[in-house]
Amino acid sequence: MAYKPSKSPVLRLWKKFGNHAFGRWLVSKIVCFNAPYFSSIKPVFTRIQPGQVEVAFKKRRAVHNHIKTVHAIAMCNAAELAGGVCLDVSLDAGFRWIPVGMEVKYLKMAKTDLIARCKIEKFDWDEAQDVVMPVGVFDTHGDEVFHADITMRISEKKRAA
Repeated sequence: MAYKPSKSPVLRLWKKFGNHAFGRWLVSKIVCFNAPYFSSIKPVFTRIQPGQVEVAFKKRRAVHNHIKTVHAIAMCNAAELAGGVCLDVSLDAGFRWIPVGMEVKYLKMAKTDLIARCKIEKFDWDEAQDVVMPVGVFDTHGDEVFHADITMRISEKKRAA
């Protein structure tokens, strides 16, 4: 089966609106409207392209833990958002995906605004399989404070009967 580039609505929106701050905010809001739980971190996408997605979010009281650093689950949320959108905009148009697992490492206390980055080199999968989407979460100093390896199950889309 030959690779067919993604027909992701998110990628189409990004290509149309992603060059401006308001457009990036708008695309972020639309994604969160479709998957409301992600709204809890108020993410803003800063890059969306096949093979690479970046999403930023602010350190604010709503994402703090008891020691006033960014809560681990907020970083899990950002990681799943970055990894999911990265797979969505990279995946062959004939496939679908769902997350099935996440392994995380807390590397350093998160004391600043954060950016989650997912980057993959190979995305021309042509069969159903589990793939690992690596996501690093970085502070404003460029230090990786959190890392997630998210296992996504990809399978062929069901054909209409």
